[in-house]
Amino acid sequence: MTKRALLSVSDKQGLTDFAKGLVALDYDLISTGGTKKALEAAGIPVTGIEAVTGFPEMLDGRVKTLHPKVHAGLLARRDVPAHMAQLAEAGIEPIDMVVVNLYPFKATIQRPDVTQAEAIEQIDIGGPSMLRSAAKNFAAVLPIVDPRDYDQILSALQADEVTPELRQRLAAKVFQHTAAYDALIAQYLTTEEFPEKLTLTYDKKQALRYGENSHQQAAFYENALPTNFSITGAQQLHGKELSYNNIKDADAALRMVSEYQQPAVVAMKHMNPCGVGLGTTIEEAWDKAYEADSISIFGGIIALNRPVDLATAEKMHALFLEIIIAPSFDDDAFAILAKKKNLRLMTVDFDQAHTADKFETISVGGGLLRQEVDAAFETPADFTVVTKIQPTEAQLQALAFGQQVVKHVKSNAVVVTTADRTLGIGSGQMNRIDSTKIAIEKAMTKAGYENAILASDAFFPMDDCVEYAAQHGIRAIVQPGGSIRDKDSVAMADRYGIAMVTTGVRHFRH
Repeated sequence: MTKRALLSVSDKQGLTDFAKGLVALDYDLISTGGTKKALEAAGIPVTGIEAVTGFPEMLDGRVKTLHPKVHAGLLARRDVPAHMAQLAEAGIEPIDMVVVNLYPFKATIQRPDVTQAEAIEQIDIGGPSMLRSAAKNFAAVLPIVDPRDYDQILSALQADEVTPELRQRLAAKVFQHTAAYDALIAQYLTTEEFPEKLTLTYDKKQALRYGENSHQQAAFYENALPTNFSITGAQQLHGKELSYNNIKDADAALRMVSEYQQPAVVAMKHMNPCGVGLGTTIEEAWDKAYEADSISIFGGIIALNRPVDLATAEKMHALFLEIIIAPSFDDDAFAILAKKKNLRLMTVDFDQAHTADKFETISVGGGLLRQEVDAAFETPADFTVVTKIQPTEAQLQALAFGQQVVKHVKSNAVVVTTADRTLGIGSGQMNRIDSTKIAIEKAMTKAGYENAILASDAFFPMDDCVEYAAQHGIRAIVQPGGSIRDKDSVAMADRYGIAMVTTGVRHFRH
C-alpha cells in the first residue's frame, strides 16, 4: 500500500534528495508553502496540504496543518480497528511520516535589532503539533526533525530495517527538540529572574574523553543561546581536546581575568588562582603571576587579557601548561607556543565581556541552585576604616586588589598581596586560621612582602587571624566585618598598630 509523508521544513538542507528517495520508495508526498515550492522546482511530485484538508492556508500561514485530516491521520493507532474504522468513515488517509523542522525562532531572537513582534511571528505552532502527534504514535509514524538523519532513514527504509529502536530514538529526538524550542520561547518571554518554572536548554558541544576522573563519563553542553564571552564561546586554535577539568578551570580563569582593566595574567589550578599579576605590559603581568607561585603554576591554566606577544610566549613556552587563553596571539608568539602539540591555545573576544552570564547554576542532587554571578567590586571609597591606624594610599590600592582576588578563591579564603601581585593564597580550609597561615607562609619568602596586605573573603570569627597576621609582618587587612566578635579583631589590630578596613560585602565561594 502506498505510504504518505508530510514534509514542511524551514531548513531545506538535503530536502530534495531525501524527497526523491521517498518517491523512489513509492511514498506520496504532502507539503506546505515554501517546502512545496522547493519540491516542485526540483520536479518532485507533491500534493499541497490544502488538497488534503479541504481548506486553504489562512491568517498569513498561521493556520495550514492544524486540521483533523492531518492529526487524525497521524494519531490513529493502526493496531486499533476502531481507530481505522473512524478514519475510513471520515474519509481520512493515514500519514506514515512527518518531516518537519521549525521556524527559526532561535536565529531570529539572536539578531540584535529584532523586535518582539518579529520574534513572536517565528513561534511555530503547527510544526511542533505535527511532530508531537507523529512522535506520540512513533510505532506507526516516522517523526523526523533533523536533516542529518535523512541518509540513515532512507537506508533503513530501503533495507526494510526500520526497527522499533530507531523509531523510538527519532521520537525522543522530536520531544527533545520541541522541548528545547519551547524552553527558548519561555526564556525569551520571561521577565522574572527566578521564575516558578526554570526552563533551561543546552546543546551538546562535544563529548569528553572522561569526566572529573577517568572512570566517569562526561559531555560538554553549551547554552542554546550561547554567551559570546565564555569558555563555550572561545575558539580553540591549537592543542588536544579540552577535558572536563580543563573546562572548569578555564572558565574560572576567564571570569577572573576579565575583571581587570590593566594588563593582567591569572594562573588557575583546581578552580583556585595560584598567581595573579598586573603590569604595564602583559609580559610584566606574566612575570608577577609566575613569581607568585612558580611551583603551583606547573600544569596550570593561564588567562591573559591582552594579546600574547613573543616575549611572554617564550617565557610560557618554558613551562608545562595546560591552556593559554587570551584575546589573540601574535604570529610569532603562536608559532613558538604551537610547538607543544598538546598545549591548548584559545581565544575569546574580550570586547564582548559585557555579554558574560549574569547568573550561574550549580547542580545538586535532585535539583540545582541558581544565583547572580558575584560581580560586586569594592574600591577604597567603599571601605570603612575601623582601627586607630589609617591605611596609606598605597595600602588602600593593595587592599582593593586583594579584595578583588579573594572573591575568586574557594572558601575559607585568605590572600596576601601587594597592589599588583599575589604573594600567598590560602584556600578551601575548614577554618580561617589555617587559610591565614598557608597564605602567609607562602607569601613571606616573596619579594615585596614588606608591603603586603591581607584580604579575607568573610569576617574573622575570632581575633587569632589578625594576631597571626600582625605577628608576621602584615600591616593592613581588609575583611567584610559582621561578626559578633568584630570588636575583638579591631582591638587586636589596634594592639599591634595595623590598619583594618571593612567592606560590608562577603565573598564566600564554596
